[in-house]
Amino acid sequence: MKQAAPRNVSAFTLIEMVLIIAIVMLLALLLLPLLPGGTAKATGISCLNNLKEIGTAYRLWAGDNGDLVPPQQTIKDGGWADLLTNADQGAICWTNYALMANDMGQSPKVVICPADERTAALSFANDFDNTHLSYFVGVSANDSFPQSILGGDRNLGGGNKPDPDYGFSPASGKGNDVAVPIAASVSWSLKMHSASNFAGTGNILLGDGSGQQVSSASFTQDWLRNAAPTTNWPAGRFPGSPSIRLVFP
Repeated sequence: MKQAAPRNVSAFTLIEMVLIIAIVMLLALLLLPLLPGGTAKATGISCLNNLKEIGTAYRLWAGDNGDLVPPQQTIKDGGWADLLTNADQGAICWTNYALMANDMGQSPKVVICPADERTAALSFANDFDNTHLSYFVGVSANDSFPQSILGGDRNLGGGNKPDPDYGFSPASGKGNDVAVPIAASVSWSLKMHSASNFAGTGNILLGDGSGQQVSSASFTQDWLRNAAPTTNWPAGRFPGSPSIRLVFP
């Protein structure tokens, strides 16, 4: 009896496997917003990616400017540290990001969270100001202390009860220059990524340029409690307890 010839079954090539993986990932990204809670998760991931891009921009900028980030470098050498010797500098929070425009690829979209009510500016050169900005600045953070807080979602507020609006960040765009005691409690407001999470959640950027998504409780206990207190306060504005200085747009 004549036996059937065995069939040759070929395996996927490396290129075919890469294409299949890419298609699966693309489908996952497209379908994620359709799942329960998917939109919130998608915007949270996108926002965290923005902060990571900003973290890369900080490192690139520092590499060209004496290994200091913009709030620590003098105006003469490209930064805005001189302005921070004065209190109440929230109105010019946007300056920090405008200085890094080249390192962010001249894309104002990077500094807007997709869950924010604010929209991106047309460019960093013309209409860019606090009203086109979603992220606060930790003016004393640096990569020598990786757990220092370099930035984060603007909808952060004081206390354990989430603010219904944007916390420390006023809707007017006038900004806010805040001393946050490291022994205090903070919470993400009910805007942005906290919309579907009453306990509050948000994203932060650390001194080493990495990003983290954290709950209100985690921000307070794991990050604020371990933050190195700011020491270079404006004259006459030294807080009564160890604090960090955060400038909100």
